[in-house]
Amino acid sequence: MAHRKALSFALPAPLLLLVALTGCDSAGTAVDPGEPPLKGAAIGAPFELTGETGETVRWSDFDGQYRILYFGYAYCPDICPTDVQRAMAGLKRFEDDSPERGAQVQPLFISVDPERDTPEVLREFTDSFHPRLIGMTGETDVLKQVASDFGTTFSKGEVQPGGGYLMDHLGYTYLFGPTGDPLAILPTDLGPEAVAEELDKWVR
Repeated sequence: MAHRKALSFALPAPLLLLVALTGCDSAGTAVDPGEPPLKGAAIGAPFELTGETGETVRWSDFDGQYRILYFGYAYCPDICPTDVQRAMAGLKRFEDDSPERGAQVQPLFISVDPERDTPEVLREFTDSFHPRLIGMTGETDVLKQVASDFGTTFSKGEVQPGGGYLMDHLGYTYLFGPTGDPLAILPTDLGPEAVAEELDKWVR
């Protein structure tokens, strides 16, 4: 059985330092998180894609809202569902703890596999993780540009004898502010609680 090939990546050193400096001090006392780790980063740009109900979805549709954004695909056998599950479980925790602030966060999923991720497939995928998670996709050349604008990349893997294939992609889970400004990368690798804590830092 073919397995998804992960693309290795690392945050730039300054961003790693900023992430490391936020949170709690050695005594466990909450500290001022300071500036968001991704403040000023050239990540994000306007786009138009096709949503999970067939409508046109624009980045500007979510102006005034915080946005969680993940690039992946519904047929991903492991990484995508794990990342999305942790991100959405973290959002649910944050919503439970802070309903008003949680309502300001709109989760978004951009599929990099338009050949298979039809609106119906996307709806089934997103509905299994969070009732407000919106899926979208588009033509491959458009998706390539959107991915580049948002600091990520993807490529189609080798087609297997049965016609199946994997998509290689990066696993960033971004948090953007109400004006579309990048704030932080959510630590899905640390689990839902860490995601909720990160949301608590930046969603005002």
